[in-house]
Amino acid sequence: MLSMGRVLLALVVLVEAVVLRADVNVMKDVTLGFGEALDKCRQESQLTEDKMEEFFHFWQDDFKFEHRELGCAIQCMSRHFNLLTDSSRMHHENTAKFIKSFPNGEVLARQMIELIHLCEQKFDHEEDHCWRMLHTAECFKAACVERNIAPTMELMLAEFIMEAEAR
Repeated sequence: MLSMGRVLLALVVLVEAVVLRADVNVMKDVTLGFGEALDKCRQESQLTEDKMEEFFHFWQDDFKFEHRELGCAIQCMSRHFNLLTDSSRMHHENTAKFIKSFPNGEVLARQMIELIHLCEQKFDHEEDHCWRMLHTAECFKAACVERNIAPTMELMLAEFIMEAEAR
């Protein structure tokens, strides 16, 4: 027979697994929602088709944050959703509303804003907005991976396939 302590421990582990899964799904939804502006920003940020396709691999372990144009695209996409201030820094209130607009977004909104803000501060010295955006995105991704809230590429690809089939 299981002791009450083991039952409670099993419940805690189960609840943590469900919460972790919810966080990953929220991050997936936010990523896909944010990505909707990519096509609109492709020309403005001078992304080639190849570099645009790279964006679909953002959550892969070996994604390279080395092309300024990717940072320019992130800036354009952020502006598209009104997530930046006039000085190209994160608009905290608008970003919170954006994240919360997704199912269960309130679960991650505070944490995501905190992570982005910390990363922004880390690269605040960078005068070129595109490079700063790129470095901030790299920092944000690493922080998400570290906290186990980054969606897997398998999850992202499955979502892309489901969306394509629905069209």
